[in-house]
This record gives sequence, C-alpha cells and structure tokens, in this order.
Amino acid sequence: MSKKFHHAFGVYGIITINGQLVVIKKTGGPYLNRYDLPGGSLDDGEPLDHAIGREIHEETQLTVEQAVQLGTTSFRYPWRYQNWTFNQHICVFYEITKYTGSLATAVPQFVGQDALGAVTMSLDQLTIANASPLVLKATEYLKSQRHFEPHDQYFETWPVLAKPVF
Repeated sequence: MSKKFHHAFGVYGIITINGQLVVIKKTGGPYLNRYDLPGGSLDDGEPLDHAIGREIHEETQLTVEQAVQLGTTSFRYPWRYQNWTFNQHICVFYEITKYTGSLATAVPQFVGQDALGAVTMSLDQLTIANASPLVLKATEYLKSQRHFEPHDQYFETWPVLAKPVF
C-alpha cells in the first residue's frame, strides 16, 4: 500500500496556569483518549487569530484576550483514516499571554466537538504515552525558556489509545 497522507491543519494554544500546562481531554482523531492542546480547525474563511480564540473558548471556556503566534510545524505519523495511511498534522502554535474566565473541566458537547473539557498538568506528567505530539512540543517550548523550534517531526509508529488516560 502506498503512503497516502491525510493533511490536517489547525491552530493551537499554549496556556499556563500556575506553572502548569492547560490540556484538553481528546475524544476523537489520532489523539483519541490522550491529552491535547486546545485548538483545532478553521471555519471556512476564518482568520487564524479568530480561530484560536473560538477553539480555546469551545474547549476550555477561557476567553483569549491576547495571543502571540510562535510558529508553524507539522507532525507526520502512520494513521489509517478513510483512504489514507499516514497523517500530516500542520499546526500553528500560539502562546496565550492574556485570558479571562475559569477553566472548565467539562464543556458543552456539539457536532464537531472533540474535547470533554480541560485540566492543568505539570510538564513532567505529560509524555508520549498520554499526550499528543502538540503537547510534547508545548512542553519542549516551555522547558526551553520559550524558544519555539519549528522543525517537523516524524513518528515511525503512532498508537491510537483504546482507553482514556484521564
């Protein structure tokens, strides 16, 4: 079978509260049952800066007041989805530097919602066994004193988890 890549594109926010990273509990896609960053796809014609605010609000109930775009990278890994055998997830990362509201551990569910809610976790708790590559990139960014490295990353294998880690 040839390597056919599905291309996914989205915007994702790095938010810290009291030194911990805000992550969502993912309910779909290749990051099913893992912790992921709040964010996602753009609506038709939606500007990036609007999409990041909308997605973060939908998945965390926080309202973005200020966001700084850090850069773009992609993650490639094997994933069987429809007619594709690989996924290339292209991600624009933002650091959310100002927000209002309270973090919601449960969020409204609707068609297209792929988050149960959000939690905060220490960087040391987040690993490849329980988190998406986006979360690992965010922890790398925060541990490197906020230096964003835009190099793409390839994973030889990518297990989709059958049971939630949360």
